[in-house]
Amino acid sequence: MQLKITNQSPFTSLLLIAPFFLWGTAMVAMKGVIPHTTPLFMAGVRLVPAGVLVLIAASMMGRPQPKGWAAWLWISLFALIDGALFQGFLAEGLVRTGAGLGSVMIDSQPLAVALLSGWLFGEIIGLWGGLGLAIGIVGISLIGLPDAWILSLVHGKVATVELSWQHLFQNGEWLMLLASLSMACGTVSISYITRYADPVVATGWHMILGGLPLFALSGMWESQQWVNIDLSGWMALAYSTIFGSAIAYGLFFYFASKGNLTSLSALTFLTPVFALVFGNLFLGEVLSSLQWVGVTLTLVSIYLINQRQEIAQGLASFRQAWSTANQTVTAESLTPRDRIIRSLKAMGLIPLPLKVQNSEVKRLPR
Repeated sequence: MQLKITNQSPFTSLLLIAPFFLWGTAMVAMKGVIPHTTPLFMAGVRLVPAGVLVLIAASMMGRPQPKGWAAWLWISLFALIDGALFQGFLAEGLVRTGAGLGSVMIDSQPLAVALLSGWLFGEIIGLWGGLGLAIGIVGISLIGLPDAWILSLVHGKVATVELSWQHLFQNGEWLMLLASLSMACGTVSISYITRYADPVVATGWHMILGGLPLFALSGMWESQQWVNIDLSGWMALAYSTIFGSAIAYGLFFYFASKGNLTSLSALTFLTPVFALVFGNLFLGEVLSSLQWVGVTLTLVSIYLINQRQEIAQGLASFRQAWSTANQTVTAESLTPRDRIIRSLKAMGLIPLPLKVQNSEVKRLPR
């Protein structure tokens, strides 16, 4: 998992992790302010000002503005799916669930992206991707389904499970799952958007166009959106907007343009980790034992999905090195331990011994 960024200093490494830290902590900040505002208003505040900042930065970088009806059509679709729906479901779900669990559900979107990419673009999920999908489904189920349901099913008491879909979709975790699916559809659509518009400029416009409907719906359905927000609440909103949206997306796109997007995406699992840690520290969020198991399985599945190609290539290299080492064995008989050591040497994981001539031994310092 290495990005192709030369002269990577410790400061650069911190910046590399920064987007995921900012996204995770922004969830905690929004969760802290949600009791004093309304969800749709908060979602609009996070989008529109951040979009303006992204467009200002893109203009300073000299990036071109969208041209033609096709570009604006795709940006509008991107704004609807990844802007209005994603942030709307996120904000509504955050009212009903914790910041840590919500972040885990949202960052499970690589599972949906893998399925959509395989369906739309013919991308091969492979063994490790399929294993990651299976583990992810189990993990999300442990997080989103009520513990009573799961324990009843484990003990074979199917009759005691009361199916209430209305109650289920009032569950914050499932609203976060809808947010994750919206984000996955938006992620897949980027491959079409980049054919007609600059991705950074499209990101800025989709924030603005996606945030305006949220403000409109907030004006129709919500009241007293900002009356009860104090100074700390406005600071939390400002943090979520400036750092959690504008700066986080800016850093993400910068490193994506400089290195390997697949390797960068593999760091996605850090976002819910930060959200879980800071949610516990600042909000006192506590998970049940089953939810912790679900979180662990979901993080493992995210890693397997994002790194499925690297894992497959690493195993293929190991098998090739193992085969090469075995083929070089002539009449000598090697133990399994010797075969493993020879394979690791062939892969360069164990340095070869340094050979010193007898004449050179005499010149070595005593």
